[in-house]
Amino acid sequence: MAMALKRAALAATRAISYANSGFFWKKKIVGVFYKAHEYAKMNPNFVGCVENALGIRDWLESQGHEYIVTDDKEGPDCELEKHIPDAHVIITTPFHPGYITAERIKKAKNLQLLLTAGIGSDHVDLKAAADAGLTVAEVTGSNVVSVAEDELMRILILVRNFLPGYHQVITGDWNVAGIAYRAYDLEGKTIGTVGCGRIGKLLLQRLKPFGCNLLYHDRLKMDPELENQIGANFEEDLDRCSPNVIGMFDKERIAKMKKGVLIVNNARGAIMDTQAVADGCSSGHIAGYSGDVWYPQPAPKDHPWRYMPNQAMTPHISGTTIDAQLRYAAGVKGMLENYFKGEDFPAPHYIVKEGELASQYR
Repeated sequence: MAMALKRAALAATRAISYANSGFFWKKKIVGVFYKAHEYAKMNPNFVGCVENALGIRDWLESQGHEYIVTDDKEGPDCELEKHIPDAHVIITTPFHPGYITAERIKKAKNLQLLLTAGIGSDHVDLKAAADAGLTVAEVTGSNVVSVAEDELMRILILVRNFLPGYHQVITGDWNVAGIAYRAYDLEGKTIGTVGCGRIGKLLLQRLKPFGCNLLYHDRLKMDPELENQIGANFEEDLDRCSPNVIGMFDKERIAKMKKGVLIVNNARGAIMDTQAVADGCSSGHIAGYSGDVWYPQPAPKDHPWRYMPNQAMTPHISGTTIDAQLRYAAGVKGMLENYFKGEDFPAPHYIVKEGELASQYR
């Protein structure tokens, strides 16, 4: 309690100091997004890139705020590093994360607010943010449908052994046996989801019509009525339900999984032991691995997941569909409006508030 009061006092002191300095109404806002290059002009709703800057540049600048947008986020001489000391707000995204480390937070003397354009906070040192009295928030719910649909797609791609067939087509081959020998129906298979929040529930609901044996592992059981409606069974023992812990799936845990397991990970790249996954795919213990989350992001060219067999990896794209971009851009604008007025955000959006982490991040 004492620590929480100290953090809240620190946040209030920052706000008061800004007001007294005469810069309370003019804010410096820094956004970190991926570059779209020639694609930026191909869709007017493609707002999640550097060039289109969430569609809020004119609005911010018309009110006298400074808005800096960049994709340059790594190293001591990057563009993000240059603006950290006097930034009031930093907006970044899971798809091209600007890593806000404890060291960067120490340099950020004016910083008050860290916003995720999307969902998640892996790119932020949450303890350091809380200790500094910062507010950390996301646009909760903005891309859960997008990610749940992506996960269902990846499950089907792996189960049906789709990728070898696609590669045959573009290389001019035709070998049905080379695909069919490890292609299966989804019906009757056991699928376990580790973590059953908004995305997990949506995925289970979408899997129900396939007639699968559905299991879920989470800190909390879902409402019995919803559990019965979905037809999923709670599995308390994670080892039997084959996410938010770095290295959760290490060599030992993967070894406990059934030989031939298929793994889909759209949660966090860091929950998987990188080399253990690559080794499992090479040995055949993991029959297929798919996802779009890596650590770090962007993934380096020598990342072992790029070259392991039976993988269906993509860049981090699942939650940045055009529909999702419009939702999280609107959410960011709404929270900035609240911030300028000194009003609270919708409660589910908070990751850190007044020095306290939201329960799901503790």
